Amino acid sequence: MKSITKKRTKAFLIDLAISSAVTVGVEYVLRKKVKNEAIHAIVTPTVIMWSLEFAQLRKKGQTVGYKKMGLILENENGPKLTSAQIMKRMAYRDSISTFDYLKNPKAFEQQNGQLLPHDSFSSTVVKEI
Repeated sequence: MKSITKKRTKAFLIDLAISSAVTVGVEYVLRKKVKNEAIHAIVTPTVIMWSLEFAQLRKKGQTVGYKKMGLILENENGPKLTSAQIMKRMAYRDSISTFDYLKNPKAFEQQNGQLLPHDSFSSTVVKEI
């Protein structure tokens, strides 16, 4: 695993920990109103993680984890990230990207870990700062 990929993994785990903490608080409030366990197990954590990630990436191009690890997400064409790019990246990463890895793990990383399949799909690149 390349150095930047290790940093990306650590950044994701940091962001996941923050998202999990927020999810616990939100679920505490929602448990009284929503009785369906599928909502609490699937929908709430996904919506919170995507919302936090979207807001941070749209505003600064970094999540808390990316900032801590010295990484930034950029549009590979130069200008600022668009909302569509961020949404495409998150959706692809959390669904199809897993199958890409299982199909061919050796070809998963490109450009020394700066470009993973969900980055290629959304025309973004992760760089060290």
